[in-house]
Amino acid sequence: MEPMVSIMESKELKTRSQSKLIYSRKLVGASMWSQVVGRGKTLRITDLEGKANVGMLLYNAFEKQERYNMPDTLKGQHIFYLTAPFCLHSDMGRLFASITEDTYGWHDTVCGTTHAESIKNKYGSKSFQEARNRFYRNGLDCFLIEMAKWGLGKRDLVPNINWFSKVTCDDEGVLSYIPKKDPSSTFVDLRMEMDTLVVLNNCPHPLDPDPVYEVGRVNIEVFKSNKPTGDDPCLMVRKENRWAYENTERYHCLRF
Repeated sequence: MEPMVSIMESKELKTRSQSKLIYSRKLVGASMWSQVVGRGKTLRITDLEGKANVGMLLYNAFEKQERYNMPDTLKGQHIFYLTAPFCLHSDMGRLFASITEDTYGWHDTVCGTTHAESIKNKYGSKSFQEARNRFYRNGLDCFLIEMAKWGLGKRDLVPNINWFSKVTCDDEGVLSYIPKKDPSSTFVDLRMEMDTLVVLNNCPHPLDPDPVYEVGRVNIEVFKSNKPTGDDPCLMVRKENRWAYENTERYHCLRF
């Protein structure tokens, strides 16, 4: 059985976080967003209509050569997908964030993002000139647009996370996209352990078989959050998470 945050802990976190909301923004389908989210805050991403696929990249806000590392995140925690109470590791042996609560339960880590050719081949072409804000965006271009605002480019791309998309793998290594069954709102909470540049896009998943280009709205919220305690589920689930958190604490102790 996969380790999960208890119901009591989840309810306590949700109640505590909701009283300290400091930022909120809604993103329409096929949109993008980037901001620095500071250490000691919780980023909540909500799939409002059960139709979202939120691609995410993470970078150290002060030293952007440090970024999210998919291989270390997976092998260090013995996992293939993300959910609570796992953590997001950097390529410097530190933690960007801990997943403190998750009502979806399975998020893709290995399929990457869409590009212009794949969108055109699957959905056809719909340009900005003919469709305005309802034109067909792709995940790669959205990432690059947002990254450019922070001095980043193609060489800074790494494998991304796809929140709210479930992909399984059989014994032969064949990946299968699992369509959403429940259209109700779901969310994931990320407690930031480092000042982090978060880059998002809300474009279709590369393996989504739906022939219609349709992506639902997403809500982005940021709450103040408490520092993890000694028995924090995210740090106890694997010893590698505890080590990475300690590395992160030493980094901040010396930096500030």
